[in-house]
Amino acid sequence: MLILSALIFLAAAAAHAEVKRGQVTNLPLPRYVSMKAAEANVRRGPSLTHRIDWVFKRRGMPLQVTAEYGNWRRVQDRDGAGGWVHYALLSGVRTVLIESDMLPVFSSPDPQSQVNAHFETGVVARLGTCSINWCSITAGGYRGWALKSNLWGVDADEIRE
Repeated sequence: MLILSALIFLAAAAAHAEVKRGQVTNLPLPRYVSMKAAEANVRRGPSLTHRIDWVFKRRGMPLQVTAEYGNWRRVQDRDGAGGWVHYALLSGVRTVLIESDMLPVFSSPDPQSQVNAHFETGVVARLGTCSINWCSITAGGYRGWALKSNLWGVDADEIRE
């Protein structure tokens, strides 16, 4: 009986751990993308007939996709603002938003290594590889490693090779 209970518990845990996937792309939800266009209308619903609530105006800005419907993706920015955007305005290229002012970017994933640059709050950087605590980022011709906890656009437990 104890073994049966353990098996039921493990099966329930495995089912709970399953990743939610988009109905259109079969990609994980939520997931991060970036703005491909310089401007994107953000609508109340997934069609051209829905009202435009605002316009995202920052190429490369990281966004989180939370839902899919046909050619439309429901996205939100760092502040939780969002709505429906046409998929053609989005890119799978990963970027992050710097959340700490004058963030040191190190030459290696070690706080004792040389500082290559300092990035201001709000800088959009291209995301490279990530370990548990560190990510490789590039912006303004500078490249290096930053603590993941200072970046928006990458999950805390995400590993990228």
